[in-house]
Amino acid sequence: MTPPLSLPQVTAAGLPALQRRTSAVLIVSQILGGLGVAVGIALAPMLAAEVSGSDALSGLAPTASVAGTALLSLPLAALMTSRGRRPGLVLAYLIGALGGGLVVLATMLPSFPLLLLGMAAFGAGSSAGLQARFAAADLVGPERRGRAISTVVWATTIGSVLGPNISAPASRLFRGTPVPEAAGPYLCSAAVFLLAGLVVALALRPDPLLTARALAPEEASAPGKRSLRAGVEAVRESPMARLALVTVTLSHTAMVSIMVMTPVDLGRHGADLQLIGLVISGHIAGMYAFSPVMGKLADQFGRLTVIGLAVGLLSCAALLAGTAGPRHGQTAVGLFVLGLGWSAGMIAGSALLTDAVPQAARAAVQGLSDLTMNAAAGLGGAAAGVIVAQWGYGPLNAIGAALVLPVAALALRRSLRPGAVGSG
Repeated sequence: MTPPLSLPQVTAAGLPALQRRTSAVLIVSQILGGLGVAVGIALAPMLAAEVSGSDALSGLAPTASVAGTALLSLPLAALMTSRGRRPGLVLAYLIGALGGGLVVLATMLPSFPLLLLGMAAFGAGSSAGLQARFAAADLVGPERRGRAISTVVWATTIGSVLGPNISAPASRLFRGTPVPEAAGPYLCSAAVFLLAGLVVALALRPDPLLTARALAPEEASAPGKRSLRAGVEAVRESPMARLALVTVTLSHTAMVSIMVMTPVDLGRHGADLQLIGLVISGHIAGMYAFSPVMGKLADQFGRLTVIGLAVGLLSCAALLAGTAGPRHGQTAVGLFVLGLGWSAGMIAGSALLTDAVPQAARAAVQGLSDLTMNAAAGLGGAAAGVIVAQWGYGPLNAIGAALVLPVAALALRRSLRPGAVGSG
């Protein structure tokens, strides 16, 4: 493991101020990163359908983005383990900006394979956001870990809610230029990713992960476990880590599978781009705006309680959205509840995962978690397009609800065991 270099001396008395500074920098970068991701998220399925000429392939664009996020998870985790959080986050934002440019080029040619490649690189913006939630927890203890993670997740609200609603104005900026209007927002996303990377590069100092090691030399001296095998071994040895991994994976997969096909279903029922943007904004508000509540609940009542809440919310959301049909208001409510369920599962699952494994294995396990959940969600997004094309949006929601049943079973099993970690 590369030792921390040129770190300032941080005392216990100065730690709260450093925590606040780190949180502030991560909040700013998350606002920008969330804006960059969300500007394009509402347009990805429709852009894929336009370039490919097939609705059945519309789910592949968001799927490619999720796959890119998954593929980058372990390399970024390894880089952060050896060099700190800052280099990994900056690299992720740079790759995301490159992806935005490739999407525009693919639309101009047009080239569906290049579009998928661009969307995969674009997914690096989401990688940065996911890794930032762990960066927020580097300098805090278990009793505040849920709230620390949720604060950074909450920061994404501002950019993510604004993003879908400025997609249409961003498109009009490129009217009369060689850049197709539908692809124009991705140039805006690329610029925002570059700005987010600049904020992290200049202001995330000292690096929170390297500082945490310097403050706990007895833990930092243990061999760093960064490989995929090390992450798998650590999860295998901890029942609570297995529950946490299943929670974040299946709740994320259910959310992505339903969310990516909602714009297509709304369009089939007569919704215009502005209405689609509003529905997606409400969904993203559910994902992020109430995350501090979920974090507080996870710290106060236990991780397992909030995981159970996540299962209930996700199932209710699938019922509402899957039976909405042309009732756009009901779809909007369903997508909002879907976001709430994702928030509960992601925050409680992430906190439980960090609680359940030793310090030396955390980076590897965190990378494994992001890899697993995004790979599963990528497959779910790809299958979602085919399911909707063959059977419809309602059956897709029924399958999404069924996905979270194993989470409920595992959480119930663990909660019945006395003294279980995370049971509150």
